[in-house]
Amino acid sequence: MARDLHGFLNVAKNVCHTYSMVARDQRTGELGVAVQSHWFSVGSVVAWAEAGVGAVATQSIVEGSYGPLGLELMRAGKSAPDTLRALLAADNRANVRQVAMVDAQGGVATHTGERCIAEAGHHVGVQYSTQANMMLKDTVWGVMADTYETTVGDLTDRLLAALEAAEKEGGDIRGRQSAALIVVRPTSSRRLWEDRVFDLRVEDHPDPVRELKRLVRLSRAYWHMNHGDELMAKGDLSSARVEYGSAEKLAPDNVEIVFWHAVTLASSGSIEEALPLFKKVFDADRNWMTLLARLPRSGLFPEDPPLVEKILAVSRK
Repeated sequence: MARDLHGFLNVAKNVCHTYSMVARDQRTGELGVAVQSHWFSVGSVVAWAEAGVGAVATQSIVEGSYGPLGLELMRAGKSAPDTLRALLAADNRANVRQVAMVDAQGGVATHTGERCIAEAGHHVGVQYSTQANMMLKDTVWGVMADTYETTVGDLTDRLLAALEAAEKEGGDIRGRQSAALIVVRPTSSRRLWEDRVFDLRVEDHPDPVRELKRLVRLSRAYWHMNHGDELMAKGDLSSARVEYGSAEKLAPDNVEIVFWHAVTLASSGSIEEALPLFKKVFDADRNWMTLLARLPRSGLFPEDPPLVEKILAVSRK
């Protein structure tokens, strides 16, 4: 009896009943995986992706090695179907696994073990797969597929739409707790930190998919801000303004985006354009005034006391 209990506890530590999707964007070649579950930190267990290689979702009674080994085999040149067959053949508990893979050429492989908790199943489409287990209804993975195919937008938009559709269809019978999204570029630069378009996790939240969408929106805003900084450094002020405007439109209440926009404008001589932005930031939190005064010493703002004083004075107007 003690031995049986020990085995049960070992299994319980690796339970991750959920719905997920893996896909390759036919237009851009981007690869992605998205997931939601009533389980803490689902992304740390289920979602795996590597630029120029593939994406993997491993769930149900999880065997975590399907993620790194799946990517390793696809990196070595195996297709997603050949990779999954090899891993399943070596797994004496394949009947409780649910795994999906897509490779960089768009090959797809999916497995739903016959012992996965109902409702469980998957749908394989062109360069994508949806899969789910322990769902309220057996229609979840089909609705995800339909939504993915009909949604207009980039790969991230379509993956998020599929997650939303799954939740509307009833989703995980236990409810919801965490979600994750990884989207990588079509080819590897050998710089993993640059190859990930999105790598976001919601570990514990009452509405994880909605929170994941918020994080994606904020991430896009920071991307525009960073691109604006690059353009400013090249002297392309007009294009930089467009990028900063896009960032602030996506995250209008994020004062950090506004602050660094203002810093960059003021540093390049566009002080009059920067002043109202500084005022907005200082009115929200005067600690930003202290930060501005510290920037010249670090080489992040001109050593120009009259300029700094002029900026700080806007908070007194």
